[in-house]
Amino acid sequence: MEQSWINHISPYVRAARIQKSTSLAGEWMDPDHVYTYIDQGEAEFFLNGVKYLVKEGDVLLMHPFMPHIIKSSSALPLVQCILHFDLYYDEQRHAGRPDAMKHREEEMELASIAPVTRLPLADRMDMKKKFLMLQKELSDPSPASPLLLKSICLELLYTFMKSRSLPGETEGKLTKGWPLLEGAIHYIHEHYHDSQLSNESIGKHAGVTANHLSYLFKSQLGITIHNYLKHVRIEQAKLRILQGRQNLTEIAEETGFSSIHLFSRIFKNTVGVMPSKYAAAQSALNKQDLLSRPM
Repeated sequence: MEQSWINHISPYVRAARIQKSTSLAGEWMDPDHVYTYIDQGEAEFFLNGVKYLVKEGDVLLMHPFMPHIIKSSSALPLVQCILHFDLYYDEQRHAGRPDAMKHREEEMELASIAPVTRLPLADRMDMKKKFLMLQKELSDPSPASPLLLKSICLELLYTFMKSRSLPGETEGKLTKGWPLLEGAIHYIHEHYHDSQLSNESIGKHAGVTANHLSYLFKSQLGITIHNYLKHVRIEQAKLRILQGRQNLTEIAEETGFSSIHLFSRIFKNTVGVMPSKYAAAQSALNKQDLLSRPM
């Protein structure tokens, strides 16, 4: 593979976080690169229809708009260190121009690279520290922050590329019925706000019966269509709560819940706290994690 592009990249870090979850997690697509280090637990990652079984010490590198589903597969909570970045800085994209969200050709240089690798122990020991540094620099930036963020991102990319030449157990397996699943999942992510969305309407869009689609979801992804739709709605609600721009009634309506009471009940059953307490609890967890771990 031609890799002359490596000499020209200038990464721009968009976001970094350390995320703990005990159930299905992840997004359908991201408009940027997503670098994910598995710090704890095990999970099934479905990337472009290929299933990878990953565990502590593995790194995934997803290119822009790569379809992906993430499902925990162990008793331990899944802890992911996640970095969002662009290979090249783009002023229009940085300013939030909608038309700049579409991936540019130069941003797809990593698309031909196998997306999963396993790190040697020495590299794993330093990985969490790098993510804590990213979080700290993003939350309290200085004039020199762009240089530090760029340098850490390059180190993480180097670690990934270096580890790809080592023997590992991260070869993926094509998911049965993926074109149908992909169409259904895409439809769910575009229409989750519709409170009348049903297995039948999703199956009709995918071109199969609701029963067959339910079978594919359960046998290949290990989850029902209903629970996947519920997950998407709750994840979207969590994002809106953290943004703090809408009240809970508006969020419930925008995310496909027929009433604020149903929304609050399902949110608490899924997340463990009422929606009104979620933002404060998440903020407290992040602060505790930063304070309890040495830099």
